[in-house]
Amino acid sequence: MVLLRLLIGAVFVYAAYTKLRDPWQVFAMSVDSYKILSESAVIAVARTLPWFELALGILLVAGLALRYVSVSAAVLLTVFFALMVVSYARGLAIDCGCFGPGEALGPKTLLRDGSLAALAIVLAVLAMRRPNALADGRAS
Repeated sequence: MVLLRLLIGAVFVYAAYTKLRDPWQVFAMSVDSYKILSESAVIAVARTLPWFELALGILLVAGLALRYVSVSAAVLLTVFFALMVVSYARGLAIDCGCFGPGEALGPKTLLRDGSLAALAIVLAVLAMRRPNALADGRAS
C-alpha cells in the first residue's frame, strides 16, 4: 500500500508541477477544449485544480488522512478518465491536459489514465479496509 500511495502521490505532484510552471491560461486552453464547462468554470478549474492536485499528491506521499485523500484521488482520476473517454468517443482531437500542454488525447493517454484511476480505486479500497490508525496515516 505504501508503494501504491507513493506512486499515485508522485503522479499528482508531477501533474501539478507541469501545470503550475506555465501561466494558468495555458492549462485553461486544455480544460476548455473538452467543451463541457462555461468560461467562468474553465477559469476556476484552471486556477485551482493544479493546487488541489499538488495538495493531494503531498498528502498521499506523506500518508496523511489516507482514507479521505485516497478516495478523493480515486474520484478525481475516475472523473478525469470518464471525461477523456467521452471526449475521445466524440472524436475531439484535443490536448488531454494531463501533464501540461502538448499531449494529444488518444489510446496511450486513455490507457495510462485508466490504469491510474484503477490503481487509485485499489488504494482507496485498501485504505478503507485498514484499521483507523493505519488508514489515516499515523502508522503508515
